[in-house]
Amino acid sequence: MNAKELLIELLKFKSITPKDDGILNFIALELSDFEAFFVEKEGVKNLLLTKKFQDEGDHLAFCGHIDVVPAGEGWQSDPFKPVEKDGFIYARGAQDMKSGVAAFIDAVKNANFKGSRLSLMLTSDEEGEAKYGTLELLKFMQEENILPDFALVGEPTCEKYLGDSIKIGRRGSINGKILIRGKQGHVAYPEKCINPIHDFSHALKFLAGFDLDPGSADFTPSKIVITDIRGGLEVCNVTPNDLKLMFNVRNSPDTTLDDAKNYIDKICHGLNYELEIKQSSKPFLTHHDNKVVQKLNESIQKITQRVPSFNTKGGTSDARFLAEFGISVCEFGVCNDRIHAIDERVSVEDLEKLCEIYKDFIENF
Repeated sequence: MNAKELLIELLKFKSITPKDDGILNFIALELSDFEAFFVEKEGVKNLLLTKKFQDEGDHLAFCGHIDVVPAGEGWQSDPFKPVEKDGFIYARGAQDMKSGVAAFIDAVKNANFKGSRLSLMLTSDEEGEAKYGTLELLKFMQEENILPDFALVGEPTCEKYLGDSIKIGRRGSINGKILIRGKQGHVAYPEKCINPIHDFSHALKFLAGFDLDPGSADFTPSKIVITDIRGGLEVCNVTPNDLKLMFNVRNSPDTTLDDAKNYIDKICHGLNYELEIKQSSKPFLTHHDNKVVQKLNESIQKITQRVPSFNTKGGTSDARFLAEFGISVCEFGVCNDRIHAIDERVSVEDLEKLCEIYKDFIENF
């Protein structure tokens, strides 16, 4: 099967997170000349396909996910029965990210790879909590002493045209909750109350929208974004007993969890408060001159005649796990204008060009 035929088959699997619906077995059979390792934990299925070419050289891996988000209502056709129309293929997962998976499977089939080992890492738990997905594959590869040197994640990264963007990093995500304690009472006797809203009011302006760092050439500032504030009984004559505030910081490598915690502790000094704060995902950055970025950049320009921008926009991806294991990683795939949307679709032309880019990238790595 070519990439288009393969994509159509992959889209038929109802692989809603964390179920793989048999798709990983299908892929393993498609690449039967690769050694297959199935890594499963807590109901999450993962697949490593790896092939040794020679003793010396780089180990290059392609990484992706076969799970998709629920389809939702309002599709023009069955989201798990792919339809080709006007140069596009419509189905859930067409962009995010079964197109990337189909393209790199096709690219490695007859790869003229000059490195030591070529691997494919696939998980069924990227759209969910991602606790037992790519991270478990990496642990397995570390135990087997076959961690890759470089990796390319096939996430949909392009904005308007195929080739306009490479992701070389991602911001992390810090979640927090502040509880300010007070003393409930009657509004007619404010001197008998401790109003947590009043106590906290001076601090809010130093938190809401505050930049914890100035940003850099690769990252926007790490901003505190308030997501929820609530307190009281929804009446006008009783002061609240406490005030709860929730926030998120999409942080660059320039701001750590401790930086965020220390700043909030400073602003809330003197208040009767509790702070819960945790890093749900860590930021990473692969430098512009890294081999994986440069070789991918060359292949994109060669095939598309476009010069891609290097960016770190968007949410999180499994690339963060690879970076934690010391693997140089970047991301490149089709356009992302309809990811997670009703009537998700991918351009057939973009899919075919993506295959060409991946093949050229492999052969010239």
